[in-house]
Amino acid sequence: MQQSQPILELFPVSLRLVLERIPAFARETLEEIRIRENRPLEIGYGSRYAFVREDGSLTELGHDAFVPGKEHCRALLERITNHSIYAAEEELRRGYITVSGGHRVGLAGRAVLDKGAVFHLRDIAGFNVRIARARIGFAAQVLPGLLDFKARTIRHALIVSPPQQGKTTLIRDLARSISSGQWHHPAARDWGSRKVGVVDERSEIAASDKGVPTFDLGPRCDVLDACPKAEGIMMMLRSMSPEIIVVDEIGRQEDAEAIHEAVHAGVRVLATAHAAELSDLFGRPALAKLAETGIFGSYVFLTRDGSKVNHRIVSAEEAERQTSRSRLRTIAATPRDAPGAGGAQPEIEGSGLPGQSIVKNRALPVIRSPDMRLSGGSEDA
Repeated sequence: MQQSQPILELFPVSLRLVLERIPAFARETLEEIRIRENRPLEIGYGSRYAFVREDGSLTELGHDAFVPGKEHCRALLERITNHSIYAAEEELRRGYITVSGGHRVGLAGRAVLDKGAVFHLRDIAGFNVRIARARIGFAAQVLPGLLDFKARTIRHALIVSPPQQGKTTLIRDLARSISSGQWHHPAARDWGSRKVGVVDERSEIAASDKGVPTFDLGPRCDVLDACPKAEGIMMMLRSMSPEIIVVDEIGRQEDAEAIHEAVHAGVRVLATAHAAELSDLFGRPALAKLAETGIFGSYVFLTRDGSKVNHRIVSAEEAERQTSRSRLRTIAATPRDAPGAGGAQPEIEGSGLPGQSIVKNRALPVIRSPDMRLSGGSEDA
């Protein structure tokens, strides 16, 4: 596994000298570094935020902080694009650049449009450097609740939370554990490992450098780096014969269609999505369609309390009950003068309730993989 460059080496010297002086407790839990032209330097650490003075000390007062200028922003942009803005044009169009180590740099500036779509970003004056870290052992808390003991693998699972709650960190360690055969459950001790295919569109899960992951994803993991999710899923199915496909931040219709293809090909899917609660999740059309067809057997909801990440696993059956109750409340709260409120609503067959949809769970395919014991593998801390 290759070593990525330290994150502070990304910054021009004048900015690096300031960031190197921040207190150790903030540096060790650093999550974001925000550089805004002619505005105070800000960091996020341990779910807290503070401005940074020139001597590295922290303050809540923006007027007391170090203020990066145009020259700082220009130098930072040149460094994160390897002095070739033209080569990074596609990433600039998407509003972020992923740098060595899997750190993602969000960009803000002036959007250049072509036929109503964003073609390019120029006059970039805002940067959000999001720090990627591996948490070896994170999966041990969650993986036992996702196991399908009959099929000797995991259920299809969707990890859900708002941004910056730990989804990518968790899915990275789940991929490592499954690829290493570390199931963290006594009943799965003799299962062996599984072939894992990671579609890493934003280069954050594996942080690949020239195709080689810099994060540890285990010995039986293949990575498609910087590849669009839907296309990458199909490429994995055609060429790499994965038993489990891992993909981050799904939400578009083409993502849902590709996941359907993977499921019907007998491959288990482990994915993440942005949402806070089930109601938010099912309010997104592509994700709601996946749920209604019974694709996911488990939903993992993440929340943060300071530096601690809490998780809650919801089964497909419980998700169905919760969403059904939500629909009932919505029906009961419909005003009488609302369009169609007085008319009869069609009844879904077998539900006994007007307008209530039923999630139909179908049997999951059994993955048959040769039992394989790994020698010299390390256990999670």
